[in-house]
Amino acid sequence: MTGLVARIEAATPPGRDRAVDALRALAILGVVGGHWLVTALVADSGTVRGASPLAAMPHLTPVSWVFQTLAVFFLVGGMVAARSWDAARKRGVPYGRWVGGRLARLFRPVAAVLVVWTLAAAAMLAAGVGESTVRALGKLVWSPLWFLLVFAALTALTPLVARLHPLWPLVVVLHVDLVRLGLGGPRELGWVNVVAGWLVPYCLGALVDRGGLRRRTSRWALLLGGATAAVALVLWAGYPASMVGVPGGRMSNLDPPSLAAVTFGLAQCGAALLLLGPLRRVLRRPAAWAVVNLAAMTVFLWHQTAMIVVTTSTLLLADGPLPGLHTVPEGPGWVVARLLWLPVFALALLGCWAVFRSYEQSGRRGGGGSLVVRESAPERKGWARRA
Repeated sequence: MTGLVARIEAATPPGRDRAVDALRALAILGVVGGHWLVTALVADSGTVRGASPLAAMPHLTPVSWVFQTLAVFFLVGGMVAARSWDAARKRGVPYGRWVGGRLARLFRPVAAVLVVWTLAAAAMLAAGVGESTVRALGKLVWSPLWFLLVFAALTALTPLVARLHPLWPLVVVLHVDLVRLGLGGPRELGWVNVVAGWLVPYCLGALVDRGGLRRRTSRWALLLGGATAAVALVLWAGYPASMVGVPGGRMSNLDPPSLAAVTFGLAQCGAALLLLGPLRRVLRRPAAWAVVNLAAMTVFLWHQTAMIVVTTSTLLLADGPLPGLHTVPEGPGWVVARLLWLPVFALALLGCWAVFRSYEQSGRRGGGGSLVVRESAPERKGWARRA
């Protein structure tokens, strides 16, 4: 283990902002933990179907406030892409090469998931597994990938949106919700928010890269202002309290992103920016940096597969449905049992990570797709001060 830590430390370029990588890893781990806690596979009548404990136990709603961390992922994406594009322009790298490299790095590990699960779905159908079961399992794996398409689109638009103030897409979200929810406009209008909603933290990240929100007071204002706005929208504007979709709910804050989800995301971004300084101090330790550097995207892409492997294998081996794993999520007993299963999910995920992490790590060197930007010492110091 000591040798691995030393190799990771030696391979880390001096221009890499470790705290930004840590924020990305925390955002991904938040999504992973949230999915494992609020997603259940129920085995009954010879089929497997998806369910959510939030539908039967609304008092668990605060779980969604902790684990719905996509805004932080887009904040980091905006920071890194803006810096990378600026550095590419200074080096004379053309746009096509730059965006091609970044998208290739993003989708290389995704391709492995798609190939494996396409083959797995075909094998299950050939073996006689019901279509509803295959559809439920496939949806768990593929549905979390939607945000990567949005992230890819925003990455491609970076030269156009890098200097866009986040207030503008926030105004778009506000007006879209006003029309579709307040004035009875078409529901399809909400899909504008799929881009505009995530453009808010993405542009916020680009603003931070340009030197905005340098003061802690500004970051505290973002945290408190976003949280206050989100609470007000839930209490007095009729938005759901859950920041993720709940089966059977009258609307979702996430599908498409609502004004409540966007303001809540701004609060999360404020908290994330306040963490940058402490994270930099912690990540000076090689062991802490080694943990952050362990292919976080691979963890995200395969976390649902790990849960499915544990759920289906135990279903085949056990005499009947196991609490917290195959049973309906409708009481405190299920919650306690699910918490006990989380370490098993983590072990299965560790196995997936060991097998598939090379697809992510193979794209880290060279080209326009690398997240590492090699700058001169003055440029590195200036960027760190701005962030």
